[in-house]
Amino acid sequence: MNSAARALWFPSALAGLFLLAHLPYLHLPYFWDELGQFVPASLDILRDGAWIPHSTTPNSHPPEVMAYLALVWRAFGYSIAATRIAMLALAGLALVCTFALGQDLLSNDLLGAFAPAAIATLFLALDPIFYTQGMMAQLDMPAMLFTILALFLFLRDCHAAAAIACTALVLAKETGAIVPLIFGVILLLDPGRSKYARYYLAPFVALGIWFFALWRTTGHLFGDPGYTRYNIWYSLNPIRASLTLLRRLYYLFIDDFRWVGALAILVTWRRHDLYRTRAWKIVWTIIAAHVLLVSLLGGAGLERYLLPLLPLVYIAMAAAFAALTPAKRAIGVSAMAAGLIAGSFLNPPFPMPYENNLAMADFVELHRDAAQFLERAYPAGTIYTAWPLTQALRDPVFGYVDRKLASHETSDLNYSTLNAINPASVNVLVLYSRTWAPPWGVLQWAFVRNFLHRFYEYERPMTSADVRAHFGLVPVHRWTQRGQWIEVYARQ
Repeated sequence: MNSAARALWFPSALAGLFLLAHLPYLHLPYFWDELGQFVPASLDILRDGAWIPHSTTPNSHPPEVMAYLALVWRAFGYSIAATRIAMLALAGLALVCTFALGQDLLSNDLLGAFAPAAIATLFLALDPIFYTQGMMAQLDMPAMLFTILALFLFLRDCHAAAAIACTALVLAKETGAIVPLIFGVILLLDPGRSKYARYYLAPFVALGIWFFALWRTTGHLFGDPGYTRYNIWYSLNPIRASLTLLRRLYYLFIDDFRWVGALAILVTWRRHDLYRTRAWKIVWTIIAAHVLLVSLLGGAGLERYLLPLLPLVYIAMAAAFAALTPAKRAIGVSAMAAGLIAGSFLNPPFPMPYENNLAMADFVELHRDAAQFLERAYPAGTIYTAWPLTQALRDPVFGYVDRKLASHETSDLNYSTLNAINPASVNVLVLYSRTWAPPWGVLQWAFVRNFLHRFYEYERPMTSADVRAHFGLVPVHRWTQRGQWIEVYARQ
């Protein structure tokens, strides 16, 4: 076995274990944006060769990941399992690239028996959001893969290859353009390497071609005016942007026991010059720029937007642990690993996207059970509910039903929305927990609800008593799972 093979045996084995750990979920129906955006867009490419989707709302996201899925389905046939395995293959490559980058970033005196690059890769494999996103047909995990690969090649001065990786990055997700921009500026300021800066124009040329095609087809630069308003102008509100920035910092450096690693970084920063090399300055620049970018853009403010940074943060934390005494190192690594594992199963007291951990699987399983019940009980009726359940009911390709059901989509399940509907027109209504709001959570506090109402358009959801009073419907069935619920109401 040569030295390269010996070096990669650990991340390769870990990638294999990562795939095995997802076996229970390979047939899990699609979740939220998967069935709302990315799978329909991929099917448009597969069926019609349509690079700009027509079965869902087109937006600024380039088609690379969707084309990859269409290619996999063309080769192996369409199935949910094929989708999950295709994405897990990219996640496995991301683990290998994280290990390789970790070895390059860590100084020789740290590359001892502790193997901090292996610890960083292990942290990533245990991370709750990487575990869920690793199997999902979404863009941020592939963007993470190409971010790490591009940085690895850039630090080795393989600029032609790094520019190709950056092009793949921006065609996976447009916000990745921050990486080649940073690389180009760094090279322009380095007289010995400035001739390579022009290589990093290639990603912007590719992105420009995509936006031109999008504009020519839709008449809008970002594909849809509603998408533009929500993801640019809505998120630029100073209060929302500031709070999103705090959420970003909390998630990267506090949540899921990452505060242990952040504390180790602070201690190491004060005592050692580990992070003062050219390579680490580039790493911290990418982290800071990406955090700022996804705090100002993206109306939903989802934590998955931070995925490209997680390998860098974990490499920094593993390096910091390596600089501690063996006893402190063992405690710190064990505490972080335990916190990350627990994070897949334990939810916070405040609202969170279900996709941040295995709450996503709970959501999908509940909706699959409800969809199958509706298919048996009301095959000919029109079902009133909110997206994404309406989408799940309309097409068997998403894994919830065997035949299409008629559904009427409401914008949400809030009292004000549903109370405006003519009660005589509704015979079947489905309510479900769209927001994580446990009885012991912060949404029980009036001042939190008032704040969210003022700045995030939060409204109270319709309750069972409201359904009885307004629609005259009675509860037919209710499912619950780890704090989430779904209820079916019908006329007697």
